[in-house]
Amino acid sequence: MIKKPVTIKKNMAMEDRPVAHLVQEASQVYIEMEDKKINAKSIMGMMSLSLQEGEDITVVAEGKDEKEAVAGVEGFLTTRK
Repeated sequence: MIKKPVTIKKNMAMEDRPVAHLVQEASQVYIEMEDKKINAKSIMGMMSLSLQEGEDITVVAEGKDEKEAVAGVEGFLTTRK
C-alpha cells in the first residue's frame, strides 16, 4: 500500500467534469481528507469531498499498479488546466 500527501492545484469546484476525469484515473485508489476515506472511483463520493484548490489530501492505493495509480491521480490533481 502507498500513501502520498498531495496538495490540490486544480480548481475542482463542484463541477462533475473534473471529478469524472479523476475517477477515470483511479484504480483501487482512495482519497483521505480529514476523517473521510472515499473510493476515488465513486463520483458521488468524490463530489461529497468538495475538493478545493490548495487543500491537502492523501492518495492511498493498493495493488500491483499502485505506484502508477498514485502518480496518475497526483498528476491529475496537481496539473492546472
